[in-house]
Amino acid sequence: MTPLAAVVMAAGLGTRMRSATPKHLHPLLGRRMVDWVLATGRAVGADPLVVVVSEDTRAAFPGETTAVQREARGTGDAVGAARDALAGFDGDVLVLSGDTPLVTAALLEEPLDTHRRERPAATVLAYEPPGEPPYGRIVRGPGGEVQEIVEARDATPEQLAIRELNTSLYVFNARDLFWALEQLDADNDQGELYLTDTIRHLVRDGRRAVVHRTEDTRSPDGINTRAELAAAAATLRDRINAAHMAAGAGIVDPATTWIDAGVELEADCTIHPFTVLRGSTRVAEGAEVGPQVVAIDAAIGPRTTVGPFCYLRPGTVLEAGAKAGTFVEIKNTRVGEGTKIPHLSYIGDADIGAGTNIGAGGVTANYPHRPGLPKARTVIGNNVRTAIHNVFVAPVEIGDDAWLAAGTVITDDVPPGSLAGFPPRQVTREGYVYDQRDD
Repeated sequence: MTPLAAVVMAAGLGTRMRSATPKHLHPLLGRRMVDWVLATGRAVGADPLVVVVSEDTRAAFPGETTAVQREARGTGDAVGAARDALAGFDGDVLVLSGDTPLVTAALLEEPLDTHRRERPAATVLAYEPPGEPPYGRIVRGPGGEVQEIVEARDATPEQLAIRELNTSLYVFNARDLFWALEQLDADNDQGELYLTDTIRHLVRDGRRAVVHRTEDTRSPDGINTRAELAAAAATLRDRINAAHMAAGAGIVDPATTWIDAGVELEADCTIHPFTVLRGSTRVAEGAEVGPQVVAIDAAIGPRTTVGPFCYLRPGTVLEAGAKAGTFVEIKNTRVGEGTKIPHLSYIGDADIGAGTNIGAGGVTANYPHRPGLPKARTVIGNNVRTAIHNVFVAPVEIGDDAWLAAGTVITDDVPPGSLAGFPPRQVTREGYVYDQRDD
């Protein structure tokens, strides 16, 4: 098979976003907008893959092969910036826009198949979208052959009536592409070098260009505004949720459930409405999450219960059968098997053993006492019974089987099997729990 490279145009600022963040770097379901395009390019085997960036955004692409577009001189100039990165490459070049996060591998395979079958100098992906978006028109000759692509702002009224539109997704033979880029001039309404003009130059030189028309009228659309970004996010949400449900995960209301691309759901977990799962969160089989739960980079174990109205922050690990209930926030904490934090608690930077119950209003206080010191951890053992309104001033360790009295601020370690508390100051009765058992 002919080698395939890809060039992803991602140098524009996207002024219509009205944002200090460059358009291509806006977040979408756990990835930046351009990252969706890069992942799709890799999915069809493009290697090398060159990202065309501005000098200001180059640092945002560590590990990627980048080419810098020094000035914003148009799409033709953007692709031309990749020439050095593709020096010596002899194959096909897939050209993608970094603002098309809805493009799928299946869509890319359509023009790639046509290009590999017919072997033209260039293949253009076209479509007939609803409405009248301001995209280039595919102009054909009397026999139906492609003659050129005319940008909407340069088109005549007759050309604007054409319904076959350019998606700005192309496959070129590499040598034909770089020859055609050398022929470009800026004689157009914007005074830019248009990539679309390469088609006209190729055809006039006797080289062949073909069009592949897709029936997919949504995926090729580019993102230029905040409203379009939100609409794209909804489409990606639906795709992600549909894929999880097809694999056996239960999502009660997909329209109100937002799951990042990097989240893992096992079969037979249940995600209730208005739940947001972000980052590298993992939800195991049999877990019930939601409603109204936010989890970020959390590990939710089998048969756990989370929510409603619960916030799991990065580093949270809920082991099998654990519970994080209503109005509970957990951060950087391991919660042992079968342990319950039922309601109204903040637990951060802690290790909690198995079979423990944290009473309502439990709070770990772990802010360092002096600047520059790391946060200390709270350690709570197995089968501990804390009471309502306990505060744990880290570093502190509660031993296995201990009980705590209500309203107590725990400042000293509690040995196993002890009863501790009795405000206003902590009193510890060592061995109290074990003594009661002996009676």
